Amino acid sequence: MKLNQPHQFFDIENPDLINFTNNVVGNETNPQEKAKLLYYAVRDQFLYNPFLIHFSDQENKASHLLKVGSGHCIAKASFLCCCLRIADIPAKLGMAKVRNHMGTAKLEEILQSDVLVPHGYTEVFLNGKWIKCTPAFNKQLCQKLGTHPLDWDGETDSIFHEYDREGGKFMEYLEDYGTFDDFPVEMAKALMQKEYPHLFEHNGKFLLHELLTK
Repeated sequence: MKLNQPHQFFDIENPDLINFTNNVVGNETNPQEKAKLLYYAVRDQFLYNPFLIHFSDQENKASHLLKVGSGHCIAKASFLCCCLRIADIPAKLGMAKVRNHMGTAKLEEILQSDVLVPHGYTEVFLNGKWIKCTPAFNKQLCQKLGTHPLDWDGETDSIFHEYDREGGKFMEYLEDYGTFDDFPVEMAKALMQKEYPHLFEHNGKFLLHELLTK
């Protein structure tokens, strides 16, 4: 696949997504600086909401984040991928399994686990190498949870919320599933069905949103 072409979910031809990217980048021409501007814009302008998980085509379009203003880690990582590609910077979506030691009680109650699957990050090609970054956790959320927001310099990986402010374990990566040119929805669903079978009926119907209203 060519990263500068539209894909099923990475709709880089969307005019609102293009406008967002251009407004953030402005007159900046240096790829590393453009990438950093986009990273911080996506990290903090859209709130992280782990409950906004969907499997419909329209809701998994990267541009959908602009309509709702908040999203799951994969939605934010996918959105950043598209912005970077619009800015002529190659980028891919990464997915992993992580253990979150400071997840909300509501999230752990519903998942029946402190393991989050899949967790999304972005891989960016800058200065001749691929670099990882995680735009999921906005600054306000990090302050609330007692950890520092993940900064990114455009030169080194930034994926580990390894410790909170008191030095306690915050998040650890258990498995990396690799990177993808587009969001592999069926793979994400299969990973969730394996990790959280109670969230699905036998026919594959996703029950998360019904559980949230109980």
